[in-house]
Amino acid sequence: MVHSARIFLVSVVALLWTTLANAASLPDFKELVKETSPAVVNISTVQSAASADDQNPLGQFRGPNGEEIPEIFRHFFQMPEMDKGPRRRSPQSLGSGFIISGDGYILTNHHVVDGADKVIVRLNDRRELEAEVVGSDKRADIALLKIDAEDLPTVKLGNSDKIEVGEWVLAIGSPFGFDYSVTAGIVSAKERALANETYVPFIQTDVAINPGNSGGPLFNLDGEVVGVNSQIYTRSGGFMGLSFAIPIDVAMEVANQLKEKGFVTRGWLGVIIQEVNKDLAESFGLDKPAGALVAKVLPDSPAQAAGLQEGDVILKFNNMPVILSSDLPHQVGRVKPGAKAKVSVMRGGERRNVWVTIGELPTEQELANAGSSKKERDQSNPLNLVVSELDDNRKSKWNLSNGVVVRRVMQGPGADAGLMVGDVITMLNREQIESVADFEEAARNLPDDRAVPMRIVRRGSPLFIPLKLSSK
Repeated sequence: MVHSARIFLVSVVALLWTTLANAASLPDFKELVKETSPAVVNISTVQSAASADDQNPLGQFRGPNGEEIPEIFRHFFQMPEMDKGPRRRSPQSLGSGFIISGDGYILTNHHVVDGADKVIVRLNDRRELEAEVVGSDKRADIALLKIDAEDLPTVKLGNSDKIEVGEWVLAIGSPFGFDYSVTAGIVSAKERALANETYVPFIQTDVAINPGNSGGPLFNLDGEVVGVNSQIYTRSGGFMGLSFAIPIDVAMEVANQLKEKGFVTRGWLGVIIQEVNKDLAESFGLDKPAGALVAKVLPDSPAQAAGLQEGDVILKFNNMPVILSSDLPHQVGRVKPGAKAKVSVMRGGERRNVWVTIGELPTEQELANAGSSKKERDQSNPLNLVVSELDDNRKSKWNLSNGVVVRRVMQGPGADAGLMVGDVITMLNREQIESVADFEEAARNLPDDRAVPMRIVRRGSPLFIPLKLSSK
């Protein structure tokens, strides 16, 4: 009996010791939060009714394919008063930010302040001050604000290049308007590429991020900011363990340019690239799938001037390895225009170095124009599409005799009908489409406010879709 009691006592002590040891190994965030939270701010904006209607209330919170969150979920992401009564110009809590200098400079996301008529910053001491938007950069989703104040508490800036996968990180922000909410997790991955976000190597975490956290700081255990919380991926409309932050090194490069000149310049190579899979790697003489395959060299680009060729596989840029094709854009983007860069490529089974004088990244519209022919750029039609003549490859592959290929889909009736790049339009309003000229004529003659049939071939399968123009 005594022996059994001793065994029981030893087991209890061992269990308590294990529990205490595990607890001791977990981080204690209390002091970190006390020290850093005074430099975190809440950001509200005032918009006119018209501009508010044009904004997506979810900002950058979207699904895994870049789609908007369905309407059914939107009430989860709005403050209660936003859906009640007539529209009015009143502040709406949209995000967070943090103070980077004692004289009032604040960092946040571009999408938090985009389209705002007035930006209101609420400090830790409950003061509310109107902020000036010094500059904002859509490509990096970074905005720099300035408030008229002195001797403000500031954050300590860390080095996002030094963070490691698996280390603890902490976020402070205003999810759903609840100020100074703290959530913690670990770094899940580094240099993550996201669709339509070419110039940011995101930090992926499992820190709980929700609408209102946007623009807030991501801290390491030393109390240093290593990232700016920006996005989540979700299938349900809520947080699902995938959140993404802009590395602070990238954010501060943007912020410094915004402060100095009000806009951001980035390096530009001038190539269209694709991923290298196993079969492509073997065909190009590579030991493993790696690098960025040059599918096209844009005319009048730095790449063309330097002699880069279609079929080159870029393996290194300025001695930094290019493992995935998505690594290249943000490496190039961080180089100052006019600087020389060494590009290591595989060409014809041999490795060689090419020196390129990096250019300045054109605007999105200029890039779009550079990738299309003059004939395509000159097109104007009620469907707001860019189409081209049917190519021989699609004719033989899908057994087609007529049609035009959709090259670009812009906002308008074509997009509303569900047209996609690569679709072949063979019939419009019961008229056979033989050429671009036929398509443009048929499009000009479409009736208003009445659905007409459009026959398309998508990935080899024919189908009819309804198309309707609004009143002119």
